[in-house]
Amino acid sequence: MLILRCQTGDEAALRELIERYSPGLRLFLSKITGQESLADDLLQESWFDVYRKINSLRTPDSFAAWLYRIARDKAYRHLRRKSLPGESDDGNLVETIAADEEHFSPDEAEAVRTAMDDLPLEQRAVLLLRFVEDMSYEEIAQVIARPVGTVRSRIHYAKLALRAKLESKTVRKETP
Repeated sequence: MLILRCQTGDEAALRELIERYSPGLRLFLSKITGQESLADDLLQESWFDVYRKINSLRTPDSFAAWLYRIARDKAYRHLRRKSLPGESDDGNLVETIAADEEHFSPDEAEAVRTAMDDLPLEQRAVLLLRFVEDMSYEEIAQVIARPVGTVRSRIHYAKLALRAKLESKTVRKETP
């Protein structure tokens, strides 16, 4: 209903969409780009595109996937042009992990964040969409424009890579 209202030009509906989706989308862009200021710029550009293209969205139920696809494509285009380093100063993922998994210590949450930052971009993106944004495999498939089987495979290999990075850090920590 909110999407339909927005398509009819209801500015209050657009504001509500922005308020609802911006925090998660900003975190996603920040983790993809590694830079909060760049994520803010890309977030704003993404919302401009949404505003301009909202009437082309035929299935309102796919809004979240459509929105994340727009943002992902903007981030990837920018990264291809600029070849930016993947360093991140965003602690929001640590807070999200700590809130979702209360049994994580702050050190463990930081280790997960660091390991996530070390993953290749495609692996990092699918893990963020699945476990931080809580998207279904079908929604992720729409965002990354790949079949569901590819999404399942990427998530599987991303989890293996994340586990390996965490285990290697644990082994290094325990070794004198």
